[in-house]
Amino acid sequence: MTARLYRPARTAMSSGTATAQDWVLEWETTETPKTDPLMGWSGGNDTESQLKLHFARRDDAMAYAATHGLDVVLLPEHGRAPNIRAFGYGENFMTNRRVPWSH
Repeated sequence: MTARLYRPARTAMSSGTATAQDWVLEWETTETPKTDPLMGWSGGNDTESQLKLHFARRDDAMAYAATHGLDVVLLPEHGRAPNIRAFGYGENFMTNRRVPWSH
């Protein structure tokens, strides 16, 4: 069986990196979903494609995959430098600003 190992990018709705620290191991889909003719729902027998395992370290995920006989495809990481300002949010309200900042 083949599995993908990757570190997810942070969401566009948040500047935090809490969920982007873990490594995620997920199985490749082996069959296409089938559409139910009566209701139009999609379904199938491939329940392993619904699993996502989270690991704190890449080595732990690789060890898990080796123990369970999984072929792992390692995807490259999303490189992004954090945007950290020197004074943070308080810089907006400093009294020694060159340009006045008002609402």
